[in-house]
Amino acid sequence: MRGQQEPVVLAVAGASGQIYALQALKYLLQSEAIVELIISKGAYAVWREEMGMKIPAVTAQGEFWREQVGVPTAGKLICHHWQDIGAGIASGSYRTQGMVVMPCSMGTVAKLACGLSDDLLERTADVHLKEGRRLVIVPRETPFSLIHLRNLTTLAEVGVRIVPAIPAWYHQPQSVLDLVDFVVARALDQLDIDCVPLRRWR
Repeated sequence: MRGQQEPVVLAVAGASGQIYALQALKYLLQSEAIVELIISKGAYAVWREEMGMKIPAVTAQGEFWREQVGVPTAGKLICHHWQDIGAGIASGSYRTQGMVVMPCSMGTVAKLACGLSDDLLERTADVHLKEGRRLVIVPRETPFSLIHLRNLTTLAEVGVRIVPAIPAWYHQPQSVLDLVDFVVARALDQLDIDCVPLRRWR
């Protein structure tokens, strides 16, 4: 990857708020980024409940996701099966700009905090931790239990950037998507990626 644009890993866990991932994917592709996409096993079920449709098999996902975000050609999208722990992104020698887990379930938070990696999402996150690369999580839960808070603290102590799905209002949002985009922009800020049209504080 040396001398070439490095990819961004976008991982989607089985938490409510799948729209965050969708908006992030849209803006990343529009900015001509290379996106390595992981949809967890749990996210398939949550997507069906929230969006009213099924996610197709990985072989058909490239076209499916581009259709969902309305970006037919820009950027590069690589879709991975959640069980494919042999994928390049599961190796420490595979360089990336960083990884965002958005939304991130409390189950995923717990596994990452304990160093468990049973699937590609968890393995890739673990690789980013051990390599000292940027890892951002967008937890979507309320209220937080003490266990949740302790697990989040453990991750923060090892350098994980935690961006809760909590929007602001100073940018004068006019729609739900404006609120979603605020969270997406703040998450991508942690990777020094500025591709979301956001009215920032002045």
